This record gives sequence, C-alpha cells and structure tokens, in this order.
Amino acid sequence: MGRGVRAEIVEQWRTGAAALLRSSPLPRPSRWMWTADAILAFVLAACTAGAAYSRGGTTAPAPPVLVPTPPLLPVPDKVPAAPFPPVGVAQHLETVQPWQLALAALTALPLVVRRRFPLSSFWAVIVASLLFNQRPGGGDPTLYTFLSCVVAAYSAAVYSPHRARTLIGLVAGAGLLAAYHEENFPSFTPGLVPFLVLLGVGLGANAVHTWKQRLRVLREEHEAATRLAVDRERSRIARELHDIVTHNVSVMVIQAGAARKVMDTAPERARGALLAVEAGGRTAMAELRHVMGLLTMADDGPDPAAEADLAPQPGLGQVPALTDRMRETGVPVELTVTGTPALLPAGADLAAYRVVQEALTNTVKHAVGARVRIAIDHVPGAVHIEVSDTGGTGEAPAGRGGGHGLIGLRERLAVYGGTLQAGERPTGGFRVRAVIPVAVEETA
Repeated sequence: MGRGVRAEIVEQWRTGAAALLRSSPLPRPSRWMWTADAILAFVLAACTAGAAYSRGGTTAPAPPVLVPTPPLLPVPDKVPAAPFPPVGVAQHLETVQPWQLALAALTALPLVVRRRFPLSSFWAVIVASLLFNQRPGGGDPTLYTFLSCVVAAYSAAVYSPHRARTLIGLVAGAGLLAAYHEENFPSFTPGLVPFLVLLGVGLGANAVHTWKQRLRVLREEHEAATRLAVDRERSRIARELHDIVTHNVSVMVIQAGAARKVMDTAPERARGALLAVEAGGRTAMAELRHVMGLLTMADDGPDPAAEADLAPQPGLGQVPALTDRMRETGVPVELTVTGTPALLPAGADLAAYRVVQEALTNTVKHAVGARVRIAIDHVPGAVHIEVSDTGGTGEAPAGRGGGHGLIGLRERLAVYGGTLQAGERPTGGFRVRAVIPVAVEETA
C-alpha cells in the first residue's frame, strides 16, 4: 500500500471522525419508531414496577415463639387472650409505597423519547435508577433498571446529535453507576455471561452500522450542497454571458446597419460606424475571456498568458466609457454623477455597472430614438442609480424580451442587500432604479 493510499484513508477517517463529532440535526422518528419505543418503555416499566411490588409484598411464616408455662393456678371463668401471635401465622415484611412504584416506572418510561431526545432520556433513566435502587437489599428490580440504563446509553451513543457532549455524559453516567455498583448492578449467574457478551457485540455492531449510515448521509448532503453551489455559479456565469453578449452584440448590429445605409453616400460615417463595431467586438471578447478565464483558473490553475489578455472587471468607473460608446452609436446619453464615490466591493461594483449596461441595452433594443439619462448619486451608506429614457419613436422595436436580464439583475443585487425597481414612466418611456448599500467606515 503506497503512501498516497494510506494518506487518503487516514484523511477519510479524520473527516469521518470530525463529521461524527460535530452537532448535526437528526431526522424525526417515524410513527413505527415511536410505537416500538413506547412498547419497549412500558414493558420495562411494568416489569420493574411488578418486581418491586413482588419484593415488597412477600410474606413468610413467623418464627416459632417459646411461651413459658406459668404455674398452676385456679382457672378463672374467662381466660384472657394470649399476648403472643400463634405459631406459623404469616407476617407482612415490607409495604410498597405508591411513590416507589411510580419511581420504578420512571426508570424506563423516558425511553419513549430515546430517539428524539436521546441524551435527556439517558440522564432521566440514570437519575431515576440511582434514586430507586437506594434501598436495602436487592432483587429482580435491579436487573430491569440495569437493562433500562443499557438501552438508554446505547440510544444516546447512536442517536444523539451532540457527539462530544454525549461522550462526556456516557462516561459520567457509567462512573455514577460504578460508584454504587452494589445497588445498581444485578448479580449475574455464569449462564448469563454468553448472553451478555453477545448482547454487547450486537449493540456495538449496530452502533457502528448506524454511524456509517450517518456518515454516508453527511457525505451526500455535502455533495448536494456542492452541486447546488455549482448550479448557482453556472447561473451567475450565464447572467454574465447574457449581459456581455446582449449589450455588445446589440450595439454592433445597430452600428453595422448604420454603416450599411451610409456606405455609399457617406463613407467616412460608415468607416466610423465600422470602427465602433470593431471596438464593441473587442470589448465583448475581452469580457468573454475574463468570464471563461474564471472557469479555466478554477480547474487548471491560473494561466499567465490568459491573464495578460484579461481586462479589468468593469465597475462604476467604466460607466463614462460605456456612455461614450453609446453616443458614438447615435444614442443621446446624459450622465450625471453626484456625491463622493465610495469604495465598493468588486461584486457590488460589477452589479452596479451591469444595471447601467442592461438598461442601455434595453433602450437600444426596444426604444429606438429615445434619449437616455443616467444619474448616479453617491449618498452616505448607499449608491443610487437611475436610468430613464423618453420612449422610442414610431419605428418597430426589436423583439420583445423575456425580462430575464432584469430578473438576473434583481437577484445579483439581492446578494449585496440591494434593490431594483423597473417600470414605465407616467410621462412615457422606461425607468430603472437601483439602490446598493455601502458599508460606512467608522472613524474614531
């Protein structure tokens, strides 16, 4: 066996031990489990209470008493009653009190919830058994209380989600029983030793099997969480690709159409439009390389050659360049920035840029000829972004979108505690509003 295989096995055992020692919620017991535990608890409780009653209610013949013979005296007419009991009459040795029977039942009744509250059930059985067995003499009840303690300890070891706390509790409970072993441990005959050994082996094997099942469930939950994270990451990348491709390709299509119309009459204008198409294509390729680079770096490690081609992730600082490209396409755009810009996290900064980009893309696609106004207001604790247009002309707009871009933006902003509102303006046109919280640094 090589070192790598041994190291992998050791790591799996460490991971499994760490998972078993962590607190993990358990599924609720089924109706069949509740029924089985209730039957077990009531049977043990009835056996314990019955054995206690039988022990307390035993009868035995009274020992013979030698009565001295008095001297011969005249016999009176009425003979007084003898002050001594007759020989052989049964006497009641001990009377069982109702509270003793109730305490005997309590040594097993907590086992009803041994799967739902295993540690609490264990301590309830231990305390009740210690109190019940503090009496002179022994007998059958000790055997049943001992069995109840064994079942409670097994349940705590197998079903308790608090592994470290359970280990400490089991050691402490076993120490208390051992400290008063004369009262709490029954006397076993040699014939019971094989049965007890087999019982211990069976309980241990079942506990190992249950722990393996729990470890398997934990691994499946971890794999499910990993798959969910991968699916969310794919959705995020899909939104990124949507934003990049939709915006840049829409601008390129408009520029190419404009160049085609003026190619014969105004070659210079056509040349400028084609240059704008080229610039838009380069921008789209740079952002696509950035997104795809994230995927390749996650699998194969960073590629220095690819990193050299990646452009910085866009943010609010690139909004002026974005508006300049839109003006070159013939869309009148007005940009207003107020307040002192605050340092945004990279993800929030990218989300703010995508809000402006998506709103401009929708204007180009669905509101041809509209004027666009972009207002970015930096206020204490937040950034307010508003993109509005005046509505398109009578030309037929592009195909109606499905709203996936705005839905993606709303989900993206929600990650950073932001909000997004979009709808038609009362005076015509469309408006998009976004609010992104900004953490304010406290000064001493």
